[in-house]
Amino acid sequence: MEANNFVVVSQMLIHRSVPDCFEAFINPEITTKFWFTKSSGRLELGKKIRWDWEMFGVGDSLTVKELEENRRILVEWDSDPTTVEWSFETIGDGATLVKISNWGFPGICDNVLPKAVDAKGGYIMVLAGLKAWLEHGIELNLVRDQFPNGCPT
Repeated sequence: MEANNFVVVSQMLIHRSVPDCFEAFINPEITTKFWFTKSSGRLELGKKIRWDWEMFGVGDSLTVKELEENRRILVEWDSDPTTVEWSFETIGDGATLVKISNWGFPGICDNVLPKAVDAKGGYIMVLAGLKAWLEHGIELNLVRDQFPNGCPT
C-alpha cells in the first residue's frame, strides 16, 4: 500500500503572539536557539535555504514554496522530498497554536511508518524547544542532547 497521503501532525500551544512564533521559524538567529545550528539565511518565498546541525555533521536544503506572513510556511525538503507546513493560530489572549504538518513520504507503509514516527517525534521536540525559548528564554538543547554520541546512521 502506498503512503503518499500519510500526514504527520505535531502541535504545541506557545504563550507568545503569532508574530513572535512566526518570526522564530523564519529568522535563523532565533531558530538556532531551539533547532538547527547554522542557516544560509531567512526563509523567504521561493528561496532555497540550507540548515545545518553542526554537532552531527549533517545538513539539508529546503525550498520555501509558500509564505503567508504570520499565518503559514510551506517548504519542501531536498534530500527527503517531503513537504512541511507550519500554521499559526491565535488562541485566547496572546497565545499561539503552532501546528507542523509533514507529508509526502515516499514508499510503501512499512517503509514510511518509521520515517513518519521519527518526523513526529522530531517536530514535537522542536516545538518543545520553541516553547522553552519563547516563553522562558531557556535553550533546552533538545536536538543536540538527543544523540550525545552523534547521530545514528
